[in-house]
Amino acid sequence: MHPALTVADVLRASGHEVAFAGTAEGAEARLSTEAGHDFHVLPARGWDRSRPWTLVAGIAVMAWSALRAWALLARLRPDCVLGFGGYVSIPVGIAAWMRDVPLVLQEQNAVPGLANRFLSRWARAVAVAYRGSAAHLRHPERATLAGMPVRPAVLAGDGEAWRVRHGIPSRDTLLFVFGGSRGARHLNEATVALFGRLLALPGVSVAHVAGRVEADAVNEAVAAHPHRDASRYHVLDYEEDMGSALAAADLVVCRSGASSVAEVIAVGRAAVLVPYPYATDDHQTLNASEVVEAGGAVLVRDADLDGPEYADAVLGLLADRERRQRMAAAAARLGVPDAAARVAALACQAATGKVHGE
Repeated sequence: MHPALTVADVLRASGHEVAFAGTAEGAEARLSTEAGHDFHVLPARGWDRSRPWTLVAGIAVMAWSALRAWALLARLRPDCVLGFGGYVSIPVGIAAWMRDVPLVLQEQNAVPGLANRFLSRWARAVAVAYRGSAAHLRHPERATLAGMPVRPAVLAGDGEAWRVRHGIPSRDTLLFVFGGSRGARHLNEATVALFGRLLALPGVSVAHVAGRVEADAVNEAVAAHPHRDASRYHVLDYEEDMGSALAAADLVVCRSGASSVAEVIAVGRAAVLVPYPYATDDHQTLNASEVVEAGGAVLVRDADLDGPEYADAVLGLLADRERRQRMAAAAARLGVPDAAARVAALACQAATGKVHGE
């Protein structure tokens, strides 16, 4: 949702009107209205690939939603429809095609999701964050490498202030671990298992965002650890100011979802990326691959978290400042700070008929 809001802010700052469409249950309803945008509710329902019979109900909901989206576009008369993936993008994209409204897509992952792959046959342009994404689209020639929109607050993070806020000395080497808003149980367990070895390293502090669901379990595991000096191991349930946390870090450990990778490279930090093993089409591994190939990160598979691979990667990088600095510089070279402006410009060009396929 943050990429869409970030692009919307760029468009609004340029004098354009922006309206959102989505489900009533999704986070987009709350976040877009809090940001001051009009929000229009449309039904959408996915389906479980392991249960083919759910496809029938899903298609029926999509058809009804497309009719409602057609009526919505007739009322709003937009110059362009900009889709960011997700099931609700499908009926809105179909309605845009039916009404001959220019459709632009933004793809966040290395392997485009179902919605963007389907809609790419009608899209005037697709803004991709990874070079390899274009090959999965119906019209690869309409893809533009624009990067992943990152919130301005992430780019403007204050690392020193964040360290002061959490009582972390400025001279310490900081390992920052996070797995998403709900946490990542296996990643949490593997990191806590390194507790003693991490704190045996002189001048190393750890900030571990365990997630609201997992924070209590992580705190209990830390408290029960034989190594009792936990003053340098900070367990957080959630972190709102990710930009400052990343700016404070010397090494980051995280999953390789599109937003996480984009924020890490935007700030320019060395990272150990652990792809979520059940991601559709294994797209998190492919998200991480470009950063790894550029020298900005080390990839550790989830299956190797309990083995020496994870420990060696984390402990080795914490002990090697020069390597971390080289990796951070390589990651920063991949970042696209003006990605939101690029996506917004593509939408404006589509609205005036000045993009690929016209």
